[in-house]
Amino acid sequence: MKNPFINRWYLILSLAVVCISGIGNQLLAQELTAKDIVQKSHDLFLGKSSFSEMTMTIVRPSWTRSITMQNWSMGQDYYITYITAPAEDKGQVFLKSDKDMWNFLPSVNRMIKIPPSMMMQSWMGSDFTNNDLMKQNTLVTDYHHTIVESDTIEGYDCYVIHLEPLPEAAVVWGGINMWIAKEKFFGLKVEYLDDNKQVVKVETASDPKKMGDREILTHMEMIPKNKKGHSTIMDIINQEFDVPFIDQNFFSIQNIKNVRPR
Repeated sequence: MKNPFINRWYLILSLAVVCISGIGNQLLAQELTAKDIVQKSHDLFLGKSSFSEMTMTIVRPSWTRSITMQNWSMGQDYYITYITAPAEDKGQVFLKSDKDMWNFLPSVNRMIKIPPSMMMQSWMGSDFTNNDLMKQNTLVTDYHHTIVESDTIEGYDCYVIHLEPLPEAAVVWGGINMWIAKEKFFGLKVEYLDDNKQVVKVETASDPKKMGDREILTHMEMIPKNKKGHSTIMDIINQEFDVPFIDQNFFSIQNIKNVRPR
């Protein structure tokens, strides 16, 4: 015959283990700082290295234009974009190497270093700027991060994180607000602010798909606030992570002319 006292003891012990485990998981989640969350979201999208194929659609009130490209990345500081269409832009290559950005123009066989004065210029006529491509990694390093509230977007419970530029940081935005999913770390929305803390443009992301070893958002849209009918849409067709053949030499100025589409 089973001892009822022992049975009650095991029940109490089991409940205690469950409670301690739950508290432990909660404490683990609480240990993530705002900066950790931004870093996790960034790492999810790029990994240690990556290869992707994308289509960019530029929408204007009277016309629409599409550009296809292939991209390679390594860590946070090295990135190559090769334009595969349309024909007049095919073969253009953009290189981000540490703190520098270069553009190779095959039609004139010329390499151009993009100066700081051109960082806010439109990239390929889109609503993304050279700065948007160049400074993605500095979202982690050049800002102070604060969780300001929680919100829900597309059914995802999100952290709302405000990024305030560090005093010494060479950045163009007066602040950034990010909505990052609490469980999946999807970057669902970004607001870019000017020096007066007014929203200049908004980027949203949606359409989660399994790409390689993870799930990522594959549809992005950038909308400027004061340009009615303007938007730029990015769709990821394919993305691979931890690509073995990529090393730092691949992202050299000497190699940029040799890059070819897969």
